[in-house]
Amino acid sequence: MIRTAAMAILFATSFVTHASEEAPAKADPAKGKLVAETICVACHGADGNSMVSANPKLAGQVQHYIYKQLTNFKASEGKPAARDNAIMAGMVAALSDEDMKNVAAWFASQKLTPESAKNEKTIELGKKLWRQGDFRKGVPACAGCHGPTGAGLPAQYPRLSGQFAEYTEAQLKAFRAGERANDPEGMMRTIAGKLSDAEIKAVSDYAAGLR
Repeated sequence: MIRTAAMAILFATSFVTHASEEAPAKADPAKGKLVAETICVACHGADGNSMVSANPKLAGQVQHYIYKQLTNFKASEGKPAARDNAIMAGMVAALSDEDMKNVAAWFASQKLTPESAKNEKTIELGKKLWRQGDFRKGVPACAGCHGPTGAGLPAQYPRLSGQFAEYTEAQLKAFRAGERANDPEGMMRTIAGKLSDAEIKAVSDYAAGLR
């Protein structure tokens, strides 16, 4: 029985060791911090709190969403990048898959310094689109995918609360024009295509003030 028990322990130990060797490595925020401080800092800040509205805030963003965007900026296997951006293509070119996972984990773990809604005249329109959408135009409520408080949902739907209104507005217009096309099933292109400039501006400003 002692021999049998010993063999069982040995088998279990070897199984656990083999399983751990096969398991994918988890993201390491500490290593991601080094990437952020050397590559991302100029545009997004070392902690992901960008100071310029053209560059999105990444602090507190959904980790899997950041990783997806980084992989989308990168061309692979002879295929063009799913998201066309010359600057970001240059930034991710030298990053490994592990690097992208690590830096995504780092930014996701940081505390967002949020923006605020600034246009009182459009708050009600922005709130209506966020909470209810527009049934007549076939526009669903933004909250359905991005959450009531704009916190986002892994991995497809980003956090929009506290984001620069100008950046959100620019992305919605890019989706509408087809200039950005890495949205699952063309969802955002379809929705943005039904929104006017005024509606896009209103809902972008409203999202900036969500908490």
